[in-house]
Amino acid sequence: MNSTDLPRLTVRSPADLIAAVPYLLGFHPADSVVVVALSGSRVVFAARGDLPGDLPDDVDPGEAATHIAEVTARQGADSATVIGYGPASRVTPAVDAVRVALPEAGLAVLDALRVTDGRWWSYLCTEPECCPPEGTRYDPQASTVPAAAVFAGQVALPDRAALAAQVAPAGGDAMRQATDRAERRLADLLATAPATDLLGARALRAAGAAAIRATRRRHRSGEPLTDDELAWLCLLLTHLPVRDHAWERTDGRDDDIAFWAEVLRRAEPALIAAPGSLLAFAAWRDGQGALAAVALERVLAEHPDYSLAGLLDDLLRRGVPPSRLDGWPAGGPPRELRRGRRRSRRRPR
Repeated sequence: MNSTDLPRLTVRSPADLIAAVPYLLGFHPADSVVVVALSGSRVVFAARGDLPGDLPDDVDPGEAATHIAEVTARQGADSATVIGYGPASRVTPAVDAVRVALPEAGLAVLDALRVTDGRWWSYLCTEPECCPPEGTRYDPQASTVPAAAVFAGQVALPDRAALAAQVAPAGGDAMRQATDRAERRLADLLATAPATDLLGARALRAAGAAAIRATRRRHRSGEPLTDDELAWLCLLLTHLPVRDHAWERTDGRDDDIAFWAEVLRRAEPALIAAPGSLLAFAAWRDGQGALAAVALERVLAEHPDYSLAGLLDDLLRRGVPPSRLDGWPAGGPPRELRRGRRRSRRRPR
């Protein structure tokens, strides 16, 4: 799901809305049902879910529709348009289920569309003059929306797989060797810690703070991080006080997202839990819910019990708006971050 802090995009027609969806999600959807939510005339949220045939066997399509409607209603929206991507036999049941669920969640349905092979159909309009039975051909490039989105710095990747590729592993033998060296360095650090430093906790915190400060500074200056620097940072991040020190200094800035994405890609799989969770947090804070979701999917596949990843996964599932964290951590964590991990079976992506 995505909360959308996009600049105002002028949407005058169904074709304009269809052209805007890839920039709201960050990628071009396929075999999907998408809900675009509005508060007044402003788009505030977009969520994507799989079509029923692509859902896990234990997920009921009606339950999935109810969930996406409830998540959308939490965004302060008052209306929504549903768009299904794919053949009618698969799209229609999904769109119908969401059309029923949205009013039950307190949202007016502005329109319900199906998009297939360069044409769109409306489930609500029966006038052949504007909604012919053979569908309406559209050309996204004929709309001003893509140009406005690109000018504002928005990107629409070809598909969700391209988004997942941004967090795919890019390590190798050199990083494995650097991690081995980092482990020996950590053993030396703990061995030389004063006897009064229980379990070397103070030494670890000091080394972690220094590594975070140094690597962030180098990244901001455009200097590439060495394998040894990155491996040392990732190993220190397994110490929770170091991870939390980094978390407190991570928000939704572009630099945060770029930094933690690089660390996640290059880290050894055993060490991706913290950087992947921090990337997800930064992306979620920036309204890039789809990027946060793919980062968490990678973390939880390797580390299913990592608590921070589980907590952020829960926030995404429940559609908690990133604005709930405004002012954190100065005022302490908000209620949503204190609720702990609670999984549901389905998350719009």
